[in-house]
Amino acid sequence: MLSKFFQSRLLNILLGFLQRFKLQRIRIFFLLFAAGLGLVLFVSACSSNTSDRVATTQVTATPNQSAAASSTAVRIGFQKAGTILSALKAKGDLEKALASSGASVTWTEFPSGPPMLEAINAGSIDFGYTGESPPIFAQAAGTPLVYVAYDPWSPKGEAIVVHKDSPIKTVADLKGKKVAFAKGSNTNYLVVKALEKAGLQYSDIQVTPLQPADARAAFEGKNVDAWAIWDPYLALAEKATGARTLIDATGLAPNRGYYLAAKSFSEAHADTLKTVLDEVKKVSDWAKNNPAEVAKFLSPALGIDAEVLELAEKRRDYGVLPITDEVIAGQQQVADAFYKIKLVPKQISVKDIVWRN
Repeated sequence: MLSKFFQSRLLNILLGFLQRFKLQRIRIFFLLFAAGLGLVLFVSACSSNTSDRVATTQVTATPNQSAAASSTAVRIGFQKAGTILSALKAKGDLEKALASSGASVTWTEFPSGPPMLEAINAGSIDFGYTGESPPIFAQAAGTPLVYVAYDPWSPKGEAIVVHKDSPIKTVADLKGKKVAFAKGSNTNYLVVKALEKAGLQYSDIQVTPLQPADARAAFEGKNVDAWAIWDPYLALAEKATGARTLIDATGLAPNRGYYLAAKSFSEAHADTLKTVLDEVKKVSDWAKNNPAEVAKFLSPALGIDAEVLELAEKRRDYGVLPITDEVIAGQQQVADAFYKIKLVPKQISVKDIVWRN
């Protein structure tokens, strides 16, 4: 009896174990099935959402691209003392000329040419005007720009001045003296050529790089010995302080001005660029024939007496002219002079960045 009891008991234990084992397998099966089903549903949902997002992006991108293609924002850099672009901005004629094509215009003021061309390099502006030196430095630095036209301006429109009571009588007397100018500007080239003519090296002077407003304060405070500057600041220094001209650019530098554009803008919006140049020329022609009116027009914006501005206007020339081989050769001389004294890090070819429209 005892033996049968234990046998029966053992059999019950085994049956119970098998039943629990089956249940456990069934539970595992269902758990795995549920997990797999959940994963499939999750992937399906994600794929659906991703498709929805892609579809939405494609639908919304098309109108934006169409809007970009049908309108252009022309971003212009100008110097307050730059007669033509300042007048063009004030008159509003460019905005009217571009309105029919859906293009708009924005204006950004700069103290001089070098920071303006830095803005072209940064992609912040499309068009601007500077003296002859800034584009040399910009090209050497790899800025993607092109020459689109030039302005003859005048060698009389820039000079190196000293205080009216200064003992400095010749350029040779500048040896060891502090000379202020905007580094990389057109007057930087004037200084280089003036020193060369006087038999001095660029290193013979104490270069004091200052933008016009700061240079004017330093000059009037006699914190510098000389100042290389362009009109109308030159005319202002002569009128306000009796500054004496040591030498102007006659026979040293052509002192041309250049209209420049971002390379990408000139390639993508050639027709718009031509319209801009047409409007610039109209204002230039008006300014050439009306120096007194130009002076009165710009006086409030510049904070300079109209009498001083008129002096500056009368000793300059005007024009929006195509870039010729002669002009390119002149710019190449500027580039070579800067490279010779290591002001630019490499030799450049000016003709490589002339707009061929």
